[in-house]
Amino acid sequence: MHATDSRGHSPAFLQPQNGNSHRSSGYVPGKVVPLRPPPPPKSQASAKFTSIRQEARATFAFSSEEQQAQRESRKQKRHKNTFICFAITSFSFFVALAVILGISSKYAPDENCPDQNPRLRNWDPGQDSSKQVVIKEGDIFRLTSDATVNSIVIQDGGLLVFGDSKDGSRNITLRTRYILIKDGGALHIGAEKCRYKSKATVVLYGKSDEGESMPTFGKKFIGVEAGGTLELHGAQKVSWTLLVRTLHSSGLIFGSYAFEKNFLRGLNVRVIDQDTAKILEIERFDTHEYHNESRRLQEFLRVQDPGRIVAIAVGDSAAKSLLQGTIQMIQDRLGSKLIQGLGYRQAWALVGVIDGGSTSCNESVRNYENHSSGGKALAQREFYTVDGQKFAVTAYSEWIEGVSLSGFWVEVVDGVKLHLLDDVSSWKPGDQIVVASTDYSMYQAEEFTLLPCPECSRFQVKVKETPKFLHMGEIVDGVDMRAEVGILTRNVVIQGEMEDSCYGENQCQFFDYDTFGGHVMIKKNFTSVHLSHVELKHMGQQHLGRYPVHFHLCGDVDYKGGYRHATFVDGLSIHHSFSRCITVHGTNGLLIKDTIGFDTLGHCFFLEDGIEQRNTLFHNLGLLTKPGTLLPTDRNNSMCTTMREKVFGNYVPVPATDCIKTVLDAGIWYLFHKEPTGESSGLQLLAKPELTPLGIFYNNRVHSNFKAGLFIDKGVKTTNASAADPREYLCLDNSAR
Repeated sequence: MHATDSRGHSPAFLQPQNGNSHRSSGYVPGKVVPLRPPPPPKSQASAKFTSIRQEARATFAFSSEEQQAQRESRKQKRHKNTFICFAITSFSFFVALAVILGISSKYAPDENCPDQNPRLRNWDPGQDSSKQVVIKEGDIFRLTSDATVNSIVIQDGGLLVFGDSKDGSRNITLRTRYILIKDGGALHIGAEKCRYKSKATVVLYGKSDEGESMPTFGKKFIGVEAGGTLELHGAQKVSWTLLVRTLHSSGLIFGSYAFEKNFLRGLNVRVIDQDTAKILEIERFDTHEYHNESRRLQEFLRVQDPGRIVAIAVGDSAAKSLLQGTIQMIQDRLGSKLIQGLGYRQAWALVGVIDGGSTSCNESVRNYENHSSGGKALAQREFYTVDGQKFAVTAYSEWIEGVSLSGFWVEVVDGVKLHLLDDVSSWKPGDQIVVASTDYSMYQAEEFTLLPCPECSRFQVKVKETPKFLHMGEIVDGVDMRAEVGILTRNVVIQGEMEDSCYGENQCQFFDYDTFGGHVMIKKNFTSVHLSHVELKHMGQQHLGRYPVHFHLCGDVDYKGGYRHATFVDGLSIHHSFSRCITVHGTNGLLIKDTIGFDTLGHCFFLEDGIEQRNTLFHNLGLLTKPGTLLPTDRNNSMCTTMREKVFGNYVPVPATDCIKTVLDAGIWYLFHKEPTGESSGLQLLAKPELTPLGIFYNNRVHSNFKAGLFIDKGVKTTNASAADPREYLCLDNSAR
């Protein structure tokens, strides 16, 4: 039996159990107790006699030279044996060491991973929507399963960590009305040096007209107050890239093709280019009525280039005047086996390749009985364009209750390939992506679902849906027209739980869907906030201060504020939301990087009061920013003229001068106030916003806006509505433009 001490190590020696009385005859203190007694030694006399006799025998048998050679041989053999033993011992040692280190690294906790903290206790609050959870001092919890609670407050050193697994197989969903983190409390899902591998989802539920409203934060939120820590870090993905080949509507360069018509008597023929899927020729040959039409078809097929795709479908009837020479041509060049027996009003369809033989031919025939063919005679074959796009050519013919129909389809199958600028091997099947519009209308942005694509390179993906619009992938005359392609899916998700339609006092006169989503608000003097590669969807509310991500009057959040690790958001995906994307309000030194804002209401990346400084927006993508109701400059015409609660008297706002649809008209809007606005109004600043230099503005791309990519304005109206100026506060100040 192998014994170990309390720390799992082998002891230096085994102590006798009952003192000296049980020592074996071979026991020496400090050495391992032998497993068996040593063999009895020979007597000295017999040993000496044996040695003398052996030496004498050796001396008698060999000369002195031979004896010397024998001694050298024995010496070399001993050295060789010593070396072999040393090598075997060393090898065994290193093998054992490797095994031990491998086992240790497999099971040892990673100090960079918050869910491997040995102090953590597994926590399973269950499914109880009435439970109000307070995680306080001494509560060090690891969430290990799905849970539903009313609310969670993390404070006084309490810690909540989402459990993870090394293979990414864990899937945890936490439903709650809100999470409030303050006074030393912390919420961790992954870490910068140990990113979350599994799927973690926080669902913020509740309606605007039910439940408790918390001071400052309201409802349906994750809130961070002074002393709070929020660290969310999902798996890294390339956030967005560019097309390098144009993505055509339907997925084919020349578009898809669909044709159907009744009573086109004879053989209807389409010739398709295999390299591009382009329809090259469209012909009809009335081989039922005219022999010359049969001869014309024979000549038509004779001159076709090898490799061309030919699709044929019978309309009505085609056999009466079909000559044997034409039949032979169809057999020889297209590999047909059914054309020889084609009869009156039989439905027949074929798709083949010129000189491709019978293996390239697919054909079908159905008999005409009682004014019907009992279904389609349908022929179909699949091909690849020169760019590797898979497409199908289909021909069909049928009779339905005395009506003859024939038709053709040319369309992509098994997904459409996208060719991209960057390595997107981090994008996985099932992920959702968005391709930006490259037309005048931003509404031509399209969403797609990724399919498995083993044949794709790391610069290609395949999507399930067929594109409805053309998306440019080229640089034309020096102008970069390439569409942006962004990934929306992340493995750490914060989302609002939504109702099926608009309700209550949620501006339902403008929206037919629920706009009361979740929101994340961070307040001043937080301990640490870093968000990376997190997906936020159904976030934001059409109420002031309720945005997907909102840094609210935080002051300096970089080194100037005492943060050794400056605050940032990186690689976020904010989509299908209801009020902005990221709002920086009275906050300085924030880095916003590689973040996508797609399909939201009102200004997407928003610096609120005009006093914000040292904030960096780097390599972000905003698209499909739709009108919202919060500010005059968020609104469209209808909202602008209808929302009159904050104007003076009976004044009716004028969209062109009060609102001007800035959200829709401008991609990037710089506004230099004469004085701070909003909650920063009245602050005495060292520098006036209107005199502050523009700063670095480099390598920005703006397109698909109605009027301009960039607006630089002097300011907005900074006085409340009055008889002298009845317009709403923060509407456009046209006198200053």
